[in-house]
Amino acid sequence: MNLTVQQAPLALEERRVTLPTGELAVRVQAGHFALDTLMGFAARANAKRGFLFLSKVLGKHWPVRPDLMAEIHGCLARQIPADLPGPVVFIALAETGVGLGQGVFESWLAQQSQVPVQDHQHQQKQALFLHTSRYRIGDGPLIEFAEAHSHAPRQFLHMPAQEDLRQILLTARSLVLVDDEASTGNTFLNLVEACRTLNPDISRVHLATITNFMGHDVSQELSARFGLEVSTGSALDGDYVFAAGSLQPEAAPAQRYNPLANSGASAGFGRRGLDRKVAAPLAQAAEIAAGIHAGAPVLVLGTGEFMHPAFLLGQALAAHGLDVMVQSTTRSPILEWGAVSHVRQFADNYGEGIPNFLYNVAPGQYAHVLICHETPVNPALLQLAASLDARLIHFQSEGTIEQVPVC
Repeated sequence: MNLTVQQAPLALEERRVTLPTGELAVRVQAGHFALDTLMGFAARANAKRGFLFLSKVLGKHWPVRPDLMAEIHGCLARQIPADLPGPVVFIALAETGVGLGQGVFESWLAQQSQVPVQDHQHQQKQALFLHTSRYRIGDGPLIEFAEAHSHAPRQFLHMPAQEDLRQILLTARSLVLVDDEASTGNTFLNLVEACRTLNPDISRVHLATITNFMGHDVSQELSARFGLEVSTGSALDGDYVFAAGSLQPEAAPAQRYNPLANSGASAGFGRRGLDRKVAAPLAQAAEIAAGIHAGAPVLVLGTGEFMHPAFLLGQALAAHGLDVMVQSTTRSPILEWGAVSHVRQFADNYGEGIPNFLYNVAPGQYAHVLICHETPVNPALLQLAASLDARLIHFQSEGTIEQVPVC
């Protein structure tokens, strides 16, 4: 019997980086985009993992033009296998992967709608989008799993409240799991095992990430490790080695989960499931754009897990010819070094009492800052808005969006 051994591809590029927390060596083996287009390197204030592949196209720690974000969404959506058996459930991983996952899902829906009706092999499948969360919404069932290397390791997946959406999850044959990067695959495995406990009929998994740094050998062994067929899609593939130096312990807890607390997080934008795209805030964008000079730089800022509506608002404003960047606040503690040039710390608008951060936004960099939030207006939001000379845009629902006076 002849055995075919797949050799690891030769590195297209190698990079060595000396961080305050250790030495990082990266090898790029394949990519749809250049390494420097996709990411920079940062040092995390995290004793579990001292480095960060800081994405320049995610819209989280780095300001990004919405058209480039949409290009990444489309790139990952096109790599999802056409033969995935349905129903298909897309799950985006909080915090950083939420907006990316929703964008990939909506891009995939758009691609599915363009398939000719007579192409039976590519018939549109039932599909559901969910994103994980570190907050509880309502009193329905939760699926819990661990993101072991994270500063906030407990993740939750909410059971959809609508019966038709719940049935998609319970009868799904395929999962598409979306995050900004994959380095070990452990979090994906933990989530798949949690989902298969709920639904043992899941038979296929596709991992969609901007960067896949699991390496050739680990990626090739995913199916055996997961116990079902696994495929991957990314904008860049490679591997890395990190030699930890003096890792800094976190100054404060990054998660204080209280099951009885009301965080103000919404059930309407993906935590409880969606089988369609989110409505773009076109009317609000037109109203806002009418009061902004065409050449003035604008930052549309999401808050925590509330990222995708900020992207949609940024995209709609850009369609009016405005100079728009999209970004989000985060609970991730990152050192001011490398790809992080500015650090702003402020209070948590979700009420956990943990530090939140905004990176790479210099004082006076933008003429207009629009803070998109799902939580009710509270002192944390008002203080953040005052420090950035920003406007608050409260998304109470897709159809109810209001600008909140700050002064």
